[in-house]
Amino acid sequence: MATYLRATGRGDLVAIAEEYVHLLQSDPEVEQQPEQFYDQIVEIDLSTLEPHVTGPHSPDRARPISELAAEVQREGFPERVSVALVGSCTNSSYEDMERCADVARQAAARGVSAASGLLVTPGSEQVRATIERDGQQAALEAIGATVLANACGPCIGQWNRPEARGTENSIVTSYNRNFPSRNDGNAGTMNFIASPELAVAMGLGGSLAFNPLTDPLVDANGNEFMLQPPTAAPEVPPTGFDPGVDMYVEPPEDGSDVDVRVDPSSNRLQVLDPWAPWDGNDFEDVPILVKTEGKTTTDSISPAGPWLRFRGHLNNLSDNMFLGANNAYTDETGTGKNQLSGEEIMPIPEIARAYSAQGIRWVAIGDENYGEGSSREHAALSPRMLGAAAIITRSFARIHESNLKKQGLLPLTFEDPSDWDRILEDDRMSLVGLSDLTPGQPVQAVLKHADGSEETLNLRHTLNDPQIAWFRAGSAMNHMKNLEGAGS
Repeated sequence: MATYLRATGRGDLVAIAEEYVHLLQSDPEVEQQPEQFYDQIVEIDLSTLEPHVTGPHSPDRARPISELAAEVQREGFPERVSVALVGSCTNSSYEDMERCADVARQAAARGVSAASGLLVTPGSEQVRATIERDGQQAALEAIGATVLANACGPCIGQWNRPEARGTENSIVTSYNRNFPSRNDGNAGTMNFIASPELAVAMGLGGSLAFNPLTDPLVDANGNEFMLQPPTAAPEVPPTGFDPGVDMYVEPPEDGSDVDVRVDPSSNRLQVLDPWAPWDGNDFEDVPILVKTEGKTTTDSISPAGPWLRFRGHLNNLSDNMFLGANNAYTDETGTGKNQLSGEEIMPIPEIARAYSAQGIRWVAIGDENYGEGSSREHAALSPRMLGAAAIITRSFARIHESNLKKQGLLPLTFEDPSDWDRILEDDRMSLVGLSDLTPGQPVQAVLKHADGSEETLNLRHTLNDPQIAWFRAGSAMNHMKNLEGAGS
């Protein structure tokens, strides 16, 4: 870390960090006798590790690359790699770019270009400018790569790709998420995640069956050759980083006279008013908007891609809410039934808007690890915008649970996970006793079925006292403003 701080103009912090290095180390007795302090000790022999590839559609679906070709044949995945993509916010450092460039130089020396499309996204303006200066960009472009701006780009769906729309195809990326429709809005795109240098190598091979550890490439003269693992790249540029173009605009010291004007007819920007505070009443007889089944990621709750043009206009963006989620009641993605009007299947956000227009709050039911994936705060903002009272699941992904709390929503989990099965499409639910909401104490949900029967379920929560204050104030920001107004 000291090396990086010095290379980025923050060497004055190194001495301070080194003075307190003992705070970042294990206690000596733990180092000497770890078996007394840990339930499990995992030993990893780095020399035996084999590069892995994960996917499609989940970063949890992993296998060593030596097993990928057989699985491709067995599962019928498209074998051809249509595009290889490297970078974005992760796996896009100077060191990553140099390893990729090493592989590219080997191929270029034998007259070989990428067999697939090859897109490279540097991790920052600093990395972009430095690889342009030091030659890594030129090395990648020599095998057919396009170096993109340092932005989220295809990782989050900012990728216009009409040729792939509605077709099954495979891509290899070094991104950290690969959920359906995430990269190009096409559920048929199968994203296989690998390391940056492996993604470049597979782009050169053009096939998921290509294993650069064992399979040769053919050079311009028809001769076979093997790619070699890239040599150790420097952690930081030997001559320091090029900061590139400074795009930071410093705000004025006193912004009290600044008037931010947004065209009220804009469909890209919207001024938001604070959420209304909790009115002190229980949520009575609210409908069930959706019961998601299986993996429900933040991409499922708030799809990206073309929708991101509305990321500054929450009301317009919220028309995507739950469009990627599988509804257990309809067994379809993104659709449900308006329980008040009895209308047939329609998009979930339209139902939420219909409830909200009548002043009716609603709850959504989720499965295990609800909200995994990107931290994407819109996946909490849109439910709040369209009238959610609570999100009730078997379990939450931690960051999304926190985001829901910040927006004044109740993230609740079934005390008995099998109670998920008890929630029926036409049920009404009451969340009672909210005035006594207390850390560690369950919330009671009274479930009213269409046949007139009722049952009571216990719902757990992880709200602490400050987070309960967020709920009562309507959001974390409202609570902070209240504190400021009270002089706290």
